[in-house]
Amino acid sequence: MKQLSLGLNLVLVVAVGILYYLHFAGVSRAPSKETAANHSTCDTPSHKKIVVAYVELDSLNNNVDFIRQRKKELEAEQRVISNEYENSYRELTSLRDDFLKKGKSITQQEAEAFQEKLGLRQQEIEQLKQQKSQRLAEKGARIMEDMQGKLKNFMNDYNKEKKYTLIFTTGTGLDYFLYKDSTLNITSEIVKGLNNKMK
Repeated sequence: MKQLSLGLNLVLVVAVGILYYLHFAGVSRAPSKETAANHSTCDTPSHKKIVVAYVELDSLNNNVDFIRQRKKELEAEQRVISNEYENSYRELTSLRDDFLKKGKSITQQEAEAFQEKLGLRQQEIEQLKQQKSQRLAEKGARIMEDMQGKLKNFMNDYNKEKKYTLIFTTGTGLDYFLYKDSTLNITSEIVKGLNNKMK
């Protein structure tokens, strides 16, 4: 909580400082109507125009075809791992039940040997699941890295014409904006452009 308060105070001090400078430096440029409608702009003390926009990552994840396709692939592999795991435990349960059907004819030695065999098989199942899950996580990380690379390349090309100074991302779990002007949202353009480029 202290860090949040300190961060907010720092932001306020910087904002007041910029406003103070702009007021006393006599900078009074009004943005054009087109600029005001499409981007957030302001003049900094160095007189460089800052043009800001944002992209909603949730919309990218749900509407960009190559991202959706990769998510489906990963989810399908996760289902296969889960099904294999459940089937292995069903087999283990079936083996146990069959063994227990012998009833009172089971000797102490047989019970101990079976218990050991069952424990080893259970360890094998857990290790196999862990290995497959780890490989899937590594594949997911590679896919994420590939998608981020494609997104950054696309954004670099996209921004050659648009000339934004900053393009923020926003979405579930990473929405640090207290307020967002929806006229600064360029998500639909990005979704359309990515889908066209990645066909």
